[in-house]
Amino acid sequence: MISPKQRIELIQQAIEVRRQAYMPYSGYAVGAALLAKNGEIFTGCNVENAGYSSTICAERTAVVKAVSEGVREFEAIAVVTENAGSPCGGCRQVLYEFAPYMLVIIADTQGHVHDEITLSELLPRGFGPESIA
Repeated sequence: MISPKQRIELIQQAIEVRRQAYMPYSGYAVGAALLAKNGEIFTGCNVENAGYSSTICAERTAVVKAVSEGVREFEAIAVVTENAGSPCGGCRQVLYEFAPYMLVIIADTQGHVHDEITLSELLPRGFGPESIA
């Protein structure tokens, strides 16, 4: 599990990066802060596109940043939206690839935690690398 200090830091970084979101179509800004097992934090915000299927969510942005820097083991992620929205199905799948038991902290822009749940609870019977064998 993560410490109370780590939890606060993740939420604060997610709130901060949310300000960088590019969301001219939905108006729905999302920030995410991903804690790697080595203690590094990778942040991401959503970046929309006129071709909606080309949009990338905050959670996936954070994962791609981490993986591109050689980090593939994660402990927790904080996701911040105005109304404490939960990660979409696509993000759940991408996160599951690397850390099915990571802690998912869902908070609002005031830093209030609305839910803490494991990824495997958010994506029961998830399809991961072991499913390919």
